[in-house]
Amino acid sequence: MRLTLHTDYALRVLVFAGLKGDELSTIGEIVEHFDISKGHVMKVVHGLGQKGYLETIRGKNGGVRLARKPAQINVGAVVRDMEEKLGVLGCLQGEQNFCRIENCCVLRSALRDATNAFLAVLDRFTIEELVKPRRPLARLLGIDGLDVKGTERWTAPRAS
Repeated sequence: MRLTLHTDYALRVLVFAGLKGDELSTIGEIVEHFDISKGHVMKVVHGLGQKGYLETIRGKNGGVRLARKPAQINVGAVVRDMEEKLGVLGCLQGEQNFCRIENCCVLRSALRDATNAFLAVLDRFTIEELVKPRRPLARLLGIDGLDVKGTERWTAPRAS
């Protein structure tokens, strides 16, 4: 199974916002820290906001932050919400009469089971778990002054 870039970026945005906690993040920050396309991130942020994962605040001092606690955002649910088609074959994507043997195809059944197993593993994770390695994540993303565990503040070392 292969996830789209849209879902990849959605998970990155949620991880970034999860790292920042209640502090607002801007699309510009996310683009800069991940070195990814601004256009894609704007679409992703819009979709995540519509689906209730992000709170979006407009204006000069606006930005985004998680709309729920990180422990309440399930990775499997995010993938399901962001992916238009999860089936790896046309017959699993709801297309009628895709293949002559689809009604008795063992491969179709096996791939459906594999997709369900893939999603079941993702269902075991939340954004909270994805941001647990806070210090290494912040360091790799170059986020200075991240509030780690609510009280301790630190600054990522500068590259020489």
